[in-house]
Amino acid sequence: MDLTNLHALSATDAARVIREGVISSEQYVAACLARVRETDARIEAWAFLDPDFALAQARAADQHRLSGQAIGPLHGVPIGIKDIIDTADMPTENGSPLHAGRTPSRDAAVVTLLRAAGAVIMGKTITTEFACGASGKTRNPHDPAYSPGGSSSGSAAAVAAGMVPLALGSQTGGSTVRPASYCGVYGLKPTRGLIPRRGMSRVAQTLDTVGLFARALDDIALLLETCVAYDEGEFESSPRAHAPYRAVAAEEPPIPPTFGFVRTPHWDRVDADAKEAFAEIVERLGARVEEVELAGGIEQAWEWHAVIMESEVAVNLAREWDKGRARLSERLRTRIERGRAHPAARYLEALAQIPRLNNGFSELFEQKYDALLTPAATGVAPAGVASTGDPVFCSLWTMCGLPALSVPLMSGANGLPLGVQLVGPRHGEGRLLRTARWLVDTLRPRA
Repeated sequence: MDLTNLHALSATDAARVIREGVISSEQYVAACLARVRETDARIEAWAFLDPDFALAQARAADQHRLSGQAIGPLHGVPIGIKDIIDTADMPTENGSPLHAGRTPSRDAAVVTLLRAAGAVIMGKTITTEFACGASGKTRNPHDPAYSPGGSSSGSAAAVAAGMVPLALGSQTGGSTVRPASYCGVYGLKPTRGLIPRRGMSRVAQTLDTVGLFARALDDIALLLETCVAYDEGEFESSPRAHAPYRAVAAEEPPIPPTFGFVRTPHWDRVDADAKEAFAEIVERLGARVEEVELAGGIEQAWEWHAVIMESEVAVNLAREWDKGRARLSERLRTRIERGRAHPAARYLEALAQIPRLNNGFSELFEQKYDALLTPAATGVAPAGVASTGDPVFCSLWTMCGLPALSVPLMSGANGLPLGVQLVGPRHGEGRLLRTARWLVDTLRPRA
């Protein structure tokens, strides 16, 4: 095997060759660390990274494998963890000076699952302030003059730059799907409650979802299988039979999938080159796609999402507001002030819309469509790092808790990546990944 380009291995391939003894975890992690040294000075994806500790974990993984003990599906594979997800052996500072030096006493539930699967926790990736405030320092790996998106900026950029094959993020508005689109990788926001959130900093408990990043669709399926678990403390978690996401994603659809193209009421915000790209996709799909007009007072959904998010942010950051508001960004202070001003009746009314909207979407998926097709963002990444971009094409699906996947299929007029967002039914991740594979194979045939 060519050892000069190991960092470019997918997680699936790396796990296989480590399991077979073709390479060691230490070799793979060392290659990823070399890639960090080569690229991170211009990207700045990491909030915390201790190369010696990463290599120590890799050596321990190699010793475990050589001992003949059973190994997990991610054995020896490095992963980046967004710095709002607790790690007991590394700081978790939530992108805020108010939490500088914070080291949790225990891992988040999802980190525990990753360690059990044999993953090497490479380090903590940059997040915006509390995942909803001021931008971090990370830049887009395709062109550092542009934003990587957010709030999971470091996770998306680290995966896109080849520093790690996998990373965890989160999404409360559009914080996984949008940066995945800007950075040209796969980004999955799964069904809310499917992956446990215990030990992840709360932004808005009604909306928060652990997000997954990878450069390959197989890797998204592998990571999803590893991270799914029931957590009795989660209000939307429920016991479920094990779902073989990798096997389902690899299947040929029984019939070619049908897509509903959703412009939403915010199509006027989409950049001209993005509109052209979607027109081309719709044309190429032909009879497999038809335009869907969302009904049922959908125009208010974005306002409902904002009311829920702002109200819950204000509650969850009450301590920081009381003790350190002067050290919060103006953007976050404004968001908290709006949240504190929302009447309880307005908040409860917004919450009541979620099941109503989901009933309508369930009918669409059951009767007509394998997936809804819509932009992942309004266009390519904005210039500079001050803006993480507009989440308008993600908020609706986040509020409803539907799985959404950014698929790196297109590029804008300036050559930067532009993602296609596929949305599926709740707990329909396997079918969604299978549909995404069909779409990629159809629109971008393999050589």
